[in-house]
Amino acid sequence: MKLPRTIRLDPSDRFVFAVAAEPGEWAVSGAFLYADADPDSLPGKEKVAMRSGFLGVDSFGWSTLVVVTEATTAERDDAVETLARQFVDRLGAPDIDAARAAAAEEVDFAASICDHPVNTLLAVHRAVEGEGLVERFRTLHQREPTPGADGLHAYARAFTIEEFDDEDAPVERVDLASLANKDGAKR
Repeated sequence: MKLPRTIRLDPSDRFVFAVAAEPGEWAVSGAFLYADADPDSLPGKEKVAMRSGFLGVDSFGWSTLVVVTEATTAERDDAVETLARQFVDRLGAPDIDAARAAAAEEVDFAASICDHPVNTLLAVHRAVEGEGLVERFRTLHQREPTPGADGLHAYARAFTIEEFDDEDAPVERVDLASLANKDGAKR
């Protein structure tokens, strides 16, 4: 089975979220925390978490990206138990059995978005549409080597982003090399 794990490619999660997940935690969508929220009434960092965060089950902190990872049944069960305890301790679930059932649903949903090769990066975007919160998941895939614009770099673009829940949506591309060059030029 596959489950998402939090990953941190740079320190930005520490700045954009009130609580950042630690790298390597099992993760769930976390949308349940915002099911009835009004995004316009959320403070800035909570709004970012609502729109683009995955919830780490250990820290109850947020991660912008997760990575598809192989998981054993025991690891899945541990993730369910940890999340169930969080539901009781942090959210006031009435008892551990009810919390465990809800946690199992969340972990199973997280597994359902991992129908990709191991090491695939996933991102999420949430928005209120109509009467509810809608999640769109994207995958980031490593691209094949191509000469860079300056002829020196093996990868002009490291990843592409593809939506996998809406076939008609446009494909977005992130040019990490250009972002790195812009950052480097400021130094």
